[in-house]
Amino acid sequence: MNYKNITAIIVTFRSEKVIFDCLKSIKNIKKIIVVDNSFDKKLKKKVLLKFPRVNFILSPKNLGYGAGNNVALKKVKTKYAIILNPDTILFRECVDNLLILAKNLKNKFSIIAPSINGNIKNYGFFMNEKVKKQMVKKTAYFNVDYVKGFAMFLNIPKIKSIGYFDENFFMYLEEIDLCKRLKKINEKIIVSLDAKSKHLGAKSSNIGFKFEINRNWHWMWSKMYFASKYNGFFKSRIVAVPELIKLIIKTLFHLVFFNRSKLMIVNARMCGLLASFFKLKSYFRTKLDVK
Repeated sequence: MNYKNITAIIVTFRSEKVIFDCLKSIKNIKKIIVVDNSFDKKLKKKVLLKFPRVNFILSPKNLGYGAGNNVALKKVKTKYAIILNPDTILFRECVDNLLILAKNLKNKFSIIAPSINGNIKNYGFFMNEKVKKQMVKKTAYFNVDYVKGFAMFLNIPKIKSIGYFDENFFMYLEEIDLCKRLKKINEKIIVSLDAKSKHLGAKSSNIGFKFEINRNWHWMWSKMYFASKYNGFFKSRIVAVPELIKLIIKTLFHLVFFNRSKLMIVNARMCGLLASFFKLKSYFRTKLDVK
């Protein structure tokens, strides 16, 4: 198999606990770019000691998922790239099967996602449609509207043509947005049953409870921004009002019973929603302890 046609991209943030298993699973890929959003010099040394061919980029600031991947994508010289979360592991022959399917499809696709151990849990539709399994030269796949961002095999010329990821997103929904933009111009997005992966889920960072605060703030911000982008300013805000009322009620409830951790999470969700509601940029960043 010709691995010269593919570059692997991994964006990290305090990902020391999972990154090495991820890198081990893609050892056959010759070109690997890691963009580290936590400016972790110690991690860079450890990675390069075990995987010296990795191009390890230390970002001076936390760029988030989309912008971090864009940094690497703009450096890609190969026909394809595979974006991986650091808590993703590719099964044996996963990359081979992705390359085979790309060849069989004659490059008429934008994104192929590996299945989760043969299941299609990472597929989705914007509208209710019947999923149809298809075959091309004995390779099984599904056409879908969007895939999750933990593992995406990209046709670089297609992705470049629409301007990569929307960097207004910091975390969450940026891959769904990318897929939606591709579907608008009738590009194919596919899930492969033959290419298999494992995703640990929410294990990319080791910052503990701070990650929960960060995750909840950005989920609500991104959800509001996504709705505004595709449903319009007024409709998205009308829909957001009941959600805001629920969060206010939950805040009062946790204040009465003094559940500090849940109060902090609800507060993060409400602040993220309000920031996006009033068209503020996605400004929240986790404060790291000095390493």
